[in-house]
Amino acid sequence: KQLQEERFMPLRLIKSMLDDEPERAREMVELEDRILEHALKGEEQTRVSAAEVRKRFEVPQEVLDRLAELGVLTPSTRGYSASDVRILEAISRFRAGGYSEKIGFTVYDTVRYKRALEDLVREEVRVLTERLAGEKSPDEVVELIEAGAEPLRDLIAALHTKLLVAELTRSR
Repeated sequence: KQLQEERFMPLRLIKSMLDDEPERAREMVELEDRILEHALKGEEQTRVSAAEVRKRFEVPQEVLDRLAELGVLTPSTRGYSASDVRILEAISRFRAGGYSEKIGFTVYDTVRYKRALEDLVREEVRVLTERLAGEKSPDEVVELIEAGAEPLRDLIAALHTKLLVAELTRSR
């Protein structure tokens, strides 16, 4: 019932998990909960007000509103999370580097990255929970994720550059 109501899992999937490996299902749920709890704790501790964000990044409120509508930012009544602030920092650096609305770059360009990453992250969560539930404690998994965060960013950046060069070469 909890999996259905809190995680919106279909009954058929829940039944299959419980029939096949009930202990494994419990371990996977516990692991996901701990990872989420840890991630939210870090995100919720630091909130930056909309006024501070507008001032710091010189972003008009309508741009912030549009990014929220697109699901790129997820502000609450208390302001913007640490992830939201990092996204705005990146957008600000893009704009400072010349990626402006004058030449056609808008907040909508962030959506392509969001969409591409949604499938990647969904797969990453599946792989982490399947491989590590019951193999490592939830605290060990959280440490593993933290240790891998920076190398993962570097890997994604390097692959992006490699694929960009390959696509430009191919399209010649």
